[in-house]
Amino acid sequence: MGLGKLILGVAVGAAAGALLGVLFAPDKGSATRLKLSKKGEDYMSGLKEKFNDFLAGVTADVESAMEKGNDIVEKGKSKFEEAKSTAKETSQSNFATGQRKY
Repeated sequence: MGLGKLILGVAVGAAAGALLGVLFAPDKGSATRLKLSKKGEDYMSGLKEKFNDFLAGVTADVESAMEKGNDIVEKGKSKFEEAKSTAKETSQSNFATGQRKY
């Protein structure tokens, strides 16, 4: 199970538990609605904070992967240029050697 599904499951379970607890409490309707509203705001605030933390972690991981990918690309370009240069030198040397033989 993914971390996102786990967080969502915990949040939904907590919200359902809070809702049932408030509904069965011996309060007036207006007080119950006020409690529900406050609990909803509290849960949404907590959920937003956890989501933002999760998003920050994912963003950091993606940025790190991008940096590593860019490093690999740059190393690949460098190796390609080295190989191209070596091939050109070898080709020119072989051509020159071939011309001297004939």
